[in-house]
Amino acid sequence: MLSVVIVGGLHADARKATVERLLADVPGSVVLHHDLATAAAGTVVRTIRDAGGILSAGETPLVNDCACCALREDLVPELRRLDAAGTLRLAVVELWDSVEPKAMAEVVAAGGLTVTGVITAVDPALVLPYLGNGDDLADRGLAAAATDQRTVADTFARQLEYAPVLAVLDSPEADEEDRELLAQLHPTAHQVAIGTGRPTTTDHSTRLMDPSVPDHATRLTDPTNSDRPTRLTDPAIPDHPARPTDPAHNDHATRPTDFTPTDHPVRPTDASGTLYPVRPSPRSALARAALAGFDVESAAAAQHPACARLPAEADAHGVSTLVWHRCRPFHPERLYEALEDITCAAARSRGRFWLADKPDVLLHWDAAGGALCVESVGPWLASLPDAAWDMVPPVRRAAAALDWHPEHGDCCQHLVFTSPGLDRDGLERLLESCLLTDAEYAAGRDAWKRLPPAFDTLLEV
Repeated sequence: MLSVVIVGGLHADARKATVERLLADVPGSVVLHHDLATAAAGTVVRTIRDAGGILSAGETPLVNDCACCALREDLVPELRRLDAAGTLRLAVVELWDSVEPKAMAEVVAAGGLTVTGVITAVDPALVLPYLGNGDDLADRGLAAAATDQRTVADTFARQLEYAPVLAVLDSPEADEEDRELLAQLHPTAHQVAIGTGRPTTTDHSTRLMDPSVPDHATRLTDPTNSDRPTRLTDPAIPDHPARPTDPAHNDHATRPTDFTPTDHPVRPTDASGTLYPVRPSPRSALARAALAGFDVESAAAAQHPACARLPAEADAHGVSTLVWHRCRPFHPERLYEALEDITCAAARSRGRFWLADKPDVLLHWDAAGGALCVESVGPWLASLPDAAWDMVPPVRRAAAALDWHPEHGDCCQHLVFTSPGLDRDGLERLLESCLLTDAEYAAGRDAWKRLPPAFDTLLEV
């Protein structure tokens, strides 16, 4: 059976170096890539190649004006055709820049194919600049659909944190702080070193770091910089979108696509025309990671706000991770007023939080690039009737047990902040000031629910 590994990431040089290494290390491998850069012209370009060059190329029209939707509808049929040939060992799905691996891994697995690995390629020298870049993907020519509201920062963060394997470019510009930041953002990832990449014509790092564009990373580390984002925290702006996600998640009706040409490779060969032989298992670390196995359900659970595997406390090489855990709800107005300062205090913050006026609702906190997205992800486990617990996945019940409080159950604050130069003491004081006071807490839930609903605009209630 054909193995499928998904390789993604906004760092184009690192991604391409990773793909080339896999082609070289795994005999009988091909790369399938959908280029969404032509979406503005109404098409998506697909190529299939091996180490010797292009085997097949074609175009498809957009589906529902969404390039990612066209990708979804073509990806599984193409992989099935490659699998049916019976001569390949590995299909490397190289995602286009802003496509997120979670959506594609789930699409491939749902199509009955075997995902054996998900890899995000990273240049450690670019981690902080990308996490600090609050620009919309659309402004950088990286949007996957006309309705794509994601930013560079939140897209990169999700690409990074979903993959269990990080292919790390051996970048001469990276220092210990860069590498430590990467390690603290995703401490459970298996990091595999890959060779130094060379600039290419498709490298987006240049335009993402254009000096004519304000440096969003500066305000994360320079306390004298007062530039603050207002897009998601300014009450004068009414449209506070919930956490934007990859348009590939959109559940559009399936529609047949019409690729040209239609001659798909049946028996891929190497450059000399020889059929790929079956060879012993590859020994390189990257190839082993690509074939190690991948569980789509476990990966999704590891990112779900109710049971996410959040980073632990850390402090090294100028980078800190603060884990803030409390069993008292936030006062909605005080927290709302502090959102700007809390959001900009760290390069990356995420977790789950508890508002007093919505005591039964589990809320997701997701911040990067100086912008915050919050969303409701359903009830706390403690708010569910006992009869409903059997319908809750075991991993969710296990995560709740770790935070269980005799009075409030799993209702809590569990937020994690990671950044170079993090002011841990100042951030803790600010967060503490947003909690209910002793008197407010003692008033009880009925009184909490009458507090001003400051987050209704953000939550689109």
